[in-house]
Amino acid sequence: MFGKRILRRLSVSMAPMNKDDNGGNGQAALRTVIVPAAGLGTRFLPATKTVPKELLPVVDRPGIELIAEEAREAGASRLAIVTSPRKSGLMKHFDHDDLLEETLKKRGKEDRLQKVQHSTELIDVVSVIQERPLGLGHAVAQAEEVLDPDEDVVAVMLPDDLVMPYGVMNKMLEVRAKYGGSVLCAVDVDKEATSDYGVFEVSGQPDDDVYAVSGMVEKPEPEDAPSTLAATGRYLLDRDIFKALGKIEPGKGGELQLTDAIELLIKSDHPVHVVVHRGPRHDLGNPGGFSKACVDFGLKDPEYGDSLRAYMTERLAQDS
Repeated sequence: MFGKRILRRLSVSMAPMNKDDNGGNGQAALRTVIVPAAGLGTRFLPATKTVPKELLPVVDRPGIELIAEEAREAGASRLAIVTSPRKSGLMKHFDHDDLLEETLKKRGKEDRLQKVQHSTELIDVVSVIQERPLGLGHAVAQAEEVLDPDEDVVAVMLPDDLVMPYGVMNKMLEVRAKYGGSVLCAVDVDKEATSDYGVFEVSGQPDDDVYAVSGMVEKPEPEDAPSTLAATGRYLLDRDIFKALGKIEPGKGGELQLTDAIELLIKSDHPVHVVVHRGPRHDLGNPGGFSKACVDFGLKDPEYGDSLRAYMTERLAQDS
């Protein structure tokens, strides 16, 4: 595997270490969520020339903080952020800023202080340095060394995807507890849109919105798509994924793809299931999707929602 350098930094954690069984069913609880965040954010240039894409604010909270919150909601106690040397600001978001916090406290701005301190108290954070972006599979492989020896499952959350409301990872944990193996997340897309996604081939439906996966096809044409169930950025992976990542070969551009490793697991009769998410999903990876997320979150914000709704109503009336 390619070389790597790991830096560790722990924040104050409010979440307990989840070393007990998950609901008493013999399945270990989730401890670590891997967040691949070493990309260059080219679709957001020039904004991301100096500011990491993951720090762009959805209203007033960066996307990476929303991911950390989702990870904690799923019971995780560690967030392993795979980042690059040029994106040091990403980790600083989870550090205390003593001067800022003291200033806010002296000025009596307790609400702002709580918002600033929120990220520092969410979850333990580990920085994993990926020197070069060489595919999603490569990014995930870098994080193996931060896992405890007895961790048998790990989650991957792509920061470009906001899967709302929180809870799909909890459902995925339930499916793993019942059927074992690895569990992925999907959204049901229009047939015409399958060429934009990795699409699942399924062989059975053991429960509502749960399917057994027999294969994946990357960006098939609509007439060739095995289903309309498209992969989204949530993965619950058995520890065996790291063995599979060590066996696959780099593909186009010299990149190691996570889907290739999952395909290897499927071929070795490793159980893989998919949970279909029926709620909202926002793509923060491009300006269009990011703008929609800001509107959606803004409308729900108790401070800004009413004024934003009034403005939008008036503004849209001007165009009608």
